[in-house]
Amino acid sequence: MSGRRNLGNVWKKAFMNTKTVEEPNSTEEELELIQNIDPSSDPMDAATTGSASRQETAVAATSGVSVEEFERLKTERDQLFDRMARLQAEFDNARKREARERADFRDYAVAGAVEQFLPVIDNFQLALKAGRSAEQLRTGVELIVKQMEEVLRSLNVQTVETVGAHFDPHVHQSIDSVERVDLPDQQVLEEVRRGYKIKDRLLRPALVRVVHNPSQKEI
Repeated sequence: MSGRRNLGNVWKKAFMNTKTVEEPNSTEEELELIQNIDPSSDPMDAATTGSASRQETAVAATSGVSVEEFERLKTERDQLFDRMARLQAEFDNARKREARERADFRDYAVAGAVEQFLPVIDNFQLALKAGRSAEQLRTGVELIVKQMEEVLRSLNVQTVETVGAHFDPHVHQSIDSVERVDLPDQQVLEEVRRGYKIKDRLLRPALVRVVHNPSQKEI
């Protein structure tokens, strides 16, 4: 109890003016602790900016840690907090920059593909305005389709193999089966809608009709 009472006296005298330090009743231990406190500080400031610092110094004194060691650890703590805040800000900026670059790349990729299809659209519009016969229009459409296929090849888009191939559920979608005894079972008989892929990535499956041969059984 006497130790707590002495510590309380120390802090009372620390908040007073410089004359308080010179009181004859102060012990050597009290004087040593008081000297570590700025005597010119205003006691009213302790309730605002200086109170936290004095409380931390009091904790250091009561825990047996020197003021110098306590201040060094406090500085290291503040530096670590500052570094963590900077790293968090850098991470947030990097995440936003990566999302922005990914969106820009997607826009550029779409723009490059659309640009190659613009001549195809122009040819379609010219064919519609030409007012030619049905046969001439058909011939024009066939040329436009070939042009579109060339554009797809330039974009590394490939068609899914269908007629004559064995039915593959990974790239084919069967909409009907036709019974045939002259063709192998599960062979693609007809392509209803063409399928496309980019390398190993399927863009859409091919809609097909598949042969059903009841004379053949799967082993």
